[in-house]
Amino acid sequence: MPLVASQSPFIICISGPTAAGKTQLAMDLFDTLDASIISVDSALIYRQMDIGTAKPTAEELTRYPHQLIDILDPAQSYSAADFRRDALACIEQAIAKGKTPILVGGTMLYYRALLGGLSNLPEADAGVRAALIQQAENLGWEALHQRLAQVDPTSAQRIHPNDPQRLLRALEVFTLSNKTMTELTQSQQPGLRYPSYQFAVAPADRKVLHQRIETRFMQMLEQGFAQEVEALRARGDLHLDMPSMRCVGYRQMWQYLDGDFDYQTMVNKGVAATRQLAKRQITWLRSWPDLHWLDPTQVDLKEAAWSVLQESLPTRPQMWLKKA
Repeated sequence: MPLVASQSPFIICISGPTAAGKTQLAMDLFDTLDASIISVDSALIYRQMDIGTAKPTAEELTRYPHQLIDILDPAQSYSAADFRRDALACIEQAIAKGKTPILVGGTMLYYRALLGGLSNLPEADAGVRAALIQQAENLGWEALHQRLAQVDPTSAQRIHPNDPQRLLRALEVFTLSNKTMTELTQSQQPGLRYPSYQFAVAPADRKVLHQRIETRFMQMLEQGFAQEVEALRARGDLHLDMPSMRCVGYRQMWQYLDGDFDYQTMVNKGVAATRQLAKRQITWLRSWPDLHWLDPTQVDLKEAAWSVLQESLPTRPQMWLKKA
């Protein structure tokens, strides 16, 4: 029998490396829960990029609507702060309708921005950084540390004079914002105000994941990935330095179409880049607190996730039942 969210709102987060089976688990839970699926993927936000991003099919999206998919043109950019704003709005809309938000995707920076909050620190500025480095070369790092002690004694106390990277960043923040790093860090935006149940889908055997990545990349090629990238190149307003074209696989296919290397080299590079992405995702997740790891080769993902939810939620399972 279908289930609904308990009276206390909560959020389900499904993360993991690429090609591990995250989307399938989200759709399986959607079949059981009165839920709303929210994508946490920096590639799926782009329209006209369907095959190379392994975007759910049109049929799947009809049956399992995903929010934050196909929201931007590939020429546009989208930051972690943009995602946080939009995801929070989607979460509140779902909860207002009595639905359980299911967040699914592998963009760990998005998850960190949403779950941990964002500081109000300004972005790095190459010009300011270069000027500070020049001052350090002329006056010495000790002189810069003394300057930091004058404007931000708290940061100066925890940053050693022989730590140029952190020293530069603290002075850069003050130069750009006229506020200290201490002030801005204390004003960090809060994380989620709802409890979250977090799952990471990943085979314990790395060889299994590597094989899944290679198999999916070959399927993308059979589905017309080359034609998809050719159409993007033909637009004339996209280039390889854009965030959209830095998505794994797209750069390698674009370079192949430009004649930079042969077809097999493109395949090898595309698979290698995807494996490197998966490695980075797993590295992020290993430091994630309160994470339930699910191995798709060892357990039924839906049953394992559902078991965790039933054990963890503070309300009786009966409260989840829909009335007939």
